[in-house]
Amino acid sequence: MDIVKQTNIPETGWTQHYDVLRELGDCYVSVGEYDKARECYDEAVGLAPDEAAPYIGFGVIAMQTGELADAETAFKVARRLDPKCSKAYCGLAMICQNRSDAAGAFDLYLKSLETDSDNLTALLGLFQLSCAMGSFSKVIYYLEIYLDAHPGDITVMFCLATLHLKDKQPHKARELLLNILALDANNKDASDLLEEAEHILAQECRS
Repeated sequence: MDIVKQTNIPETGWTQHYDVLRELGDCYVSVGEYDKARECYDEAVGLAPDEAAPYIGFGVIAMQTGELADAETAFKVARRLDPKCSKAYCGLAMICQNRSDAAGAFDLYLKSLETDSDNLTALLGLFQLSCAMGSFSKVIYYLEIYLDAHPGDITVMFCLATLHLKDKQPHKARELLLNILALDANNKDASDLLEEAEHILAQECRS
């Protein structure tokens, strides 16, 4: 099927055709139309065989349909084509996490963030693992970088407050939680965690 012709896109260059196909594939994935998405990505690969993005799309589809081996292959192809592809490392990390390989997933999430500190999926994946593994410093570092660029992100602020509390830094946790409640006064999770942080601080004052 020639999707370029069907969407009436003028033939003004391979790059434009490729970009439209890739974006259309991503749209189809977002609404669960995986067969149509695959067709888009197949055509995109035909136009630009050295681009990583269509293989990321193939990997996401395979993850969504539970075909982890196919997903791993697709993400590895994307990584080979673009060794700095943050999404490829993130995809491989998610596969490791699905296979209960926490150490492998941790390293791959870190690699993903090294190439793109704005990758929120990798950041939240790393946060989950850090809570389970008890390793906080590297995750705190990337959460702080992300917050510098996105200072009003309540989800990341809460993650960072949680890690500060686990890392025995209740003062820092309290400050973040107060900031969250200034933005969202009805945030029950933040209220509950703030109560915990203030209880710890009160105990420290008495000791």
